[in-house]
Amino acid sequence: MAHRALDASFPAPTPEALAHARGILAAVPEGGLVLADGLAFGALPELAEAEGGRLRLVALVHHPLAAETGLPPGLADAARRSETRALAQARRVLVTSRSTAALLSGYGVPAGRVRVVEPGTDPVPPAEGSGSGPLRLLCVASLVPRKGHDILFHALAGLRDHPWNLDCVGSLKRDPAWVDALVHLRDELGLARRVSLLGSLDDDDLGRRYAAADLFVLPSRFEGYGMAFAEALARGLPILAADAGAVGATVPPEAGVLVPPDDSAALGLALRRVLDDPILRRRLAAGARAAGLRLPTWPQAAAAFAAALEEIPDG
Repeated sequence: MAHRALDASFPAPTPEALAHARGILAAVPEGGLVLADGLAFGALPELAEAEGGRLRLVALVHHPLAAETGLPPGLADAARRSETRALAQARRVLVTSRSTAALLSGYGVPAGRVRVVEPGTDPVPPAEGSGSGPLRLLCVASLVPRKGHDILFHALAGLRDHPWNLDCVGSLKRDPAWVDALVHLRDELGLARRVSLLGSLDDDDLGRRYAAADLFVLPSRFEGYGMAFAEALARGLPILAADAGAVGATVPPEAGVLVPPDDSAALGLALRRVLDDPILRRRLAAGARAAGLRLPTWPQAAAAFAAALEEIPDG
């Protein structure tokens, strides 16, 4: 299978990006199998309709485009219409969680065309923690509204009497205006010396952050799966999160504490409880590690992915 990169402007493609995608599909022989990431596929309804009869189109949907937090109502409606049209042309739709699979019924996708393939995890040693000193909290997510960093900052503002530091790892480039707002909020709440926005890190540096963490905190407003949660489970990190999208299915009760989405007060209470109770932290860490060991490995995920593609008939 050959890989062809699309323009970075997706899911809001420029005219040049659309022309480039059109040329890529035009070069695929009749009956060819084409797997497209949902960030692009959902934004290509006209092209999917033009090529859906000639090619075997497959969409990989992490979460529906309209589920992105912060979209104006008109843009969210347009994204839903666009993705509904595009998905109607897909021979298969691969998703990363049962939660996302359930959402696709609202896009007119028959359940028989959907396959759930959870991502894999790498084998890693359990986190060692910070040792003595303030507890180290870790949040791994791009700084975009959907990830709920603002909820986390508000929750932590009520815990300034506790010894902790927070490392936020994730891209600062996807929504610069939101990053500016978060920096202002962090400073306004008096958290500048305790909350670090580290941007994207390479795998080795990120691994060191996981290894040195005591708690993983990410109150996303929605997750189609949540790879960072799986990585935290694999490390045996206690998790505090919002019960949004697929998070509840990814993080079992013995591994973390889940609160309602968009509820900084509930998150603050849960954080206080976990910060104050080392026995609870150890119990959640053991539950997280056990859950992490049950997650599929990357070879298992790749085999499931390949099997889902192989079942698509020719023609």
